[in-house]
Amino acid sequence: MTKGILSFFALFTVLSFKAQTISQVRNLGIGQTVTVSGVVTNGSELGSIRYLQDGTAGIACYGSSLSSIQRGDSITATGVLFDFSGLLELSPTNSFINHGPAVLPQAQIIPFSSANESLEAQLVRFDNVTFVQTGNFATGNSTVQVIAGTTTFDVRINGSTNIDGTAIPTGPISIVGLLGQFNANYQIIPRNLLDIFPYVAPAREINVKVNGTTVLNNDTYIVGTSAATNVTIENTGVSALTLSGVTFTGANAAEFGINLITGTVAGLGSNNYSLTFTPAGTGTRTATISIANNDSDENPYIINLYAIGTNNLATEPTSNPSNLTFPLVKAYTVAGQYSAGTNADNYIVLWKNGSAVTGLPTDGTSYKRGDVVGDARVAYIGSGTGFTPRGIIANQNYHFAVYAFNGPAGFENYKTTAPAIGNVTSQGEQIGNYYAGITSESPSFLSDLTALINPHTVVSYFNYKTTVMNQFEIRDTTNGQSFVTCAYSGERKVFDEPFDWSAQGYSREHSYCHSWMPTFPCDNPEKPEYSDQHNLYPTNLQQANTPRSNLPMMDIDGNVVFTYLEGSVGYSGNQLVYEPRAAQKGNAARSIFYMATAYNGQLGNNWQIPTNQSQESLKTWHFNDLPDNYEIARNEFIFSKQANRNPYVDSVNFACHVNFANMSYLVCDAGIEEKLAANFSVFPVPTSEKLFAQVNDLEIVEYTITDMQGRVIKSCSNVQVPVLEIGTSEFKSGMYILHVGTTFGQVQREFIIE
Repeated sequence: MTKGILSFFALFTVLSFKAQTISQVRNLGIGQTVTVSGVVTNGSELGSIRYLQDGTAGIACYGSSLSSIQRGDSITATGVLFDFSGLLELSPTNSFINHGPAVLPQAQIIPFSSANESLEAQLVRFDNVTFVQTGNFATGNSTVQVIAGTTTFDVRINGSTNIDGTAIPTGPISIVGLLGQFNANYQIIPRNLLDIFPYVAPAREINVKVNGTTVLNNDTYIVGTSAATNVTIENTGVSALTLSGVTFTGANAAEFGINLITGTVAGLGSNNYSLTFTPAGTGTRTATISIANNDSDENPYIINLYAIGTNNLATEPTSNPSNLTFPLVKAYTVAGQYSAGTNADNYIVLWKNGSAVTGLPTDGTSYKRGDVVGDARVAYIGSGTGFTPRGIIANQNYHFAVYAFNGPAGFENYKTTAPAIGNVTSQGEQIGNYYAGITSESPSFLSDLTALINPHTVVSYFNYKTTVMNQFEIRDTTNGQSFVTCAYSGERKVFDEPFDWSAQGYSREHSYCHSWMPTFPCDNPEKPEYSDQHNLYPTNLQQANTPRSNLPMMDIDGNVVFTYLEGSVGYSGNQLVYEPRAAQKGNAARSIFYMATAYNGQLGNNWQIPTNQSQESLKTWHFNDLPDNYEIARNEFIFSKQANRNPYVDSVNFACHVNFANMSYLVCDAGIEEKLAANFSVFPVPTSEKLFAQVNDLEIVEYTITDMQGRVIKSCSNVQVPVLEIGTSEFKSGMYILHVGTTFGQVQREFIIE
């Protein structure tokens, strides 16, 4: 009944893939495509998911294509790293090769306290536990608990197994299952009734606690600088456990000792000993303690010891990582990877937008993701050689510096010379030929758009958290915490991961209200229009979502009756309306335009803007608050999930051709784009000190200057002038592009600085 990590698997080498160990892959960035090999520990009894283990770790693989894989198969799988409510998965699993049957790993017997990230997705076992609930397991999926002493642990019963609906066992049991995670809770997932059986006490079973915490066989314990550490050897068996000797091996074995030579631990008993550490030098001090005993499958019991020498710092790595590259670059995400440093255990990745990182980490200081280090922030910290920073938006130039370090918390020693450095520019709009064959000058323009953007890939309303929230909206802040911005009020809600709608008091707000939909109610069963991610934004439930309710969105020109930060309820004339923050006005308008366009005519339903919702107000917002880099990135992200785009983000002038009150085609001012270009002047060209720009008879409301590679050099979204004046003396000589926004659309022109 081993608690150690299984060291042997019947695996195969597949030359067509560059496979990594699962442990290495678990430290890479979300969104990266990876290839792993291992033995599958479950079959179809858990549905479309397969749990995969090698000799280093475990990972879940998700996808309908895996249905043929059986428990015990050895496979090589390729897929995209994805975080599903805390569980790391390959989702989708794009492809796999089945090498045939292999030796199944044995379940590791662990206490509840050892169920953590290091064992996630592995086969584990709890002994001598009791179900809290009595009677029968519920039909379908359910969560129950087992208890050991006063501590409970979640048991996930899948309706696809033969467990649901059966009698819940009474009395002490053993339970085997996959270690999963849902939000903050770890859970054990039994595969069938054979995984739950009466507990039978073993003859002898060794368990070792160091300072009160179980250290599994072959795990590492951080001694730090402690001169003496308590070691408890427990015997959970019914017969006496014989301890026949202790040896220390490793680089600094002579610096460790224990007051145990031989001894006996009575059945169901325990003995206490003292582990001593006397450093004879500086830096990292390591050794391995091996406890010989007569437990049939854990002899010897091995613990790796990690201590710190007389300078209170770990040994500095010999060299920093190198070869920083960016294998994944999108408008909404980038992923970096690098070659490992020499004699390095961990890495810290610093990042900054717009210029090179100059900040340096400080020895002996522990950092968390999001912390400020000089002029930069921490994008990643850990043992992996890949990272995915959170908060990427379109058309930005991000700079990174990667430093190696050794040592546990408080003893870190950073290698601060010659870090791996690099920069990458996130993509902008990737429209390609998406609108090929569609022209706004055609009377069929509106129906053509509808046919293009609907139907699309439907993502469940429930999965909005694992898609838009976890992969796009949630950002890092200091001390390892995260925050989400309320789209309506601008509130930044800081929280400890994982994000939970109820705990954070947030909701998924429909810009085009649910009650406006001709199919209302369309949430049970859920219809595509209810869960469409182009229409959903995170908002504070009580302070933004509830006050907005199903009110029309317009500017308040009368009494304000409620305000929370930048969002208000008040009167427009005699009508009660909701006015969101300025940065959300155009976004909300484009979401409403999209919904009316996507679903109009579907199943015979007529979609349009309600009569109490002014389309003139929305169109004004649409042109005054043009798509920014956040909204462009969001559109690209949702395109990656739903396989459709919001056309009013891609081309703001499309809105000119639609009467959203009755969803009819408008022959608006013909050639508005050409007229804007014809009336747009930029002078003098070339220039050196100042640049002027104007669009005759129109006010300029925003501008952006980019270089020829698309990198943003300067921008402003809060101007309202007939003639734009920009100082250019700080610019380097070369060619640039000036993008100007007006209330009727955007226009751009190249210019030269001498």
